Amino acid sequence: MLLKKLNDGNEIPMIGMGTWQQTEKDNCINAIKYALKVGYRHIDTADIYGNHTLVKDAIKGFSREKLFITTKLWRDFLDPKLVESQCDKALMELDLDYLDLYLVHWPDRTKPLAEISYEMSKLKEKGKVKSIGVCNYTINHLQELINQGIKIAINQVEYHPFLNQESLLTFCNRHSISLIAYSPIARGQVFQDPDILQLSKKYSKTPGQVTLKWMIQKDIVVIPKATSEKHIKDNFEIFDFEISLDDMKKIDEIHKIRPQRLINPEFSDFVY
Repeated sequence: MLLKKLNDGNEIPMIGMGTWQQTEKDNCINAIKYALKVGYRHIDTADIYGNHTLVKDAIKGFSREKLFITTKLWRDFLDPKLVESQCDKALMELDLDYLDLYLVHWPDRTKPLAEISYEMSKLKEKGKVKSIGVCNYTINHLQELINQGIKIAINQVEYHPFLNQESLLTFCNRHSISLIAYSPIARGQVFQDPDILQLSKKYSKTPGQVTLKWMIQKDIVVIPKATSEKHIKDNFEIFDFEISLDDMKKIDEIHKIRPQRLINPEFSDFVY
């Protein structure tokens, strides 16, 4: 398993298993168990997903130190006084002593975001959390944290060939903040993209594998979601080939021709 070193000294697997919308008990548990069998060690969940207990059942009996478990603080609880109790709730539901990564799920500028991240950092000191970060933060959101002396390890955002957020990636790299890509294969849309399909044939890999490898080579952690054993296995088998620099540039350009953001709820703050 390829690992990436974070700015706090911890390491994160470069590929993880996303679990958004996986609430059907048997499907969720079986998918995670199969992923662990294939070689995944990074499981991404969230309070709002409502599947903490299913993740708990799926990882039960697996060596804790070999796992990397992420969950997220939902926007209804963006109160510094609630950060620790929400973390404790997640730990109880997951039956864990600590989280590898705890993230603020969405920014809300009406709330004290820097103070909330500061409270998360205190959970590191208590041993409840190893690394902290955010999701869906723009450059301006991140700059506000930096200006207030808050150090985070991760920004998890939507990232795929149709939403190639190069300026955000450059900013994060400059400040040693690692990016995690959710919806990395754009809900399957890469399987219909003509440029990706062409590269898929060239490398004898699926369009999903080419897309995931493109992000891995950009040093972006990916957390594709899959429920079928074939897709789970396919998504993991991306470490036996390299995309050429010219082909990397071809994928880089796709968003200029066919731009699309898939996740944009009414409370999002991407205009900031």
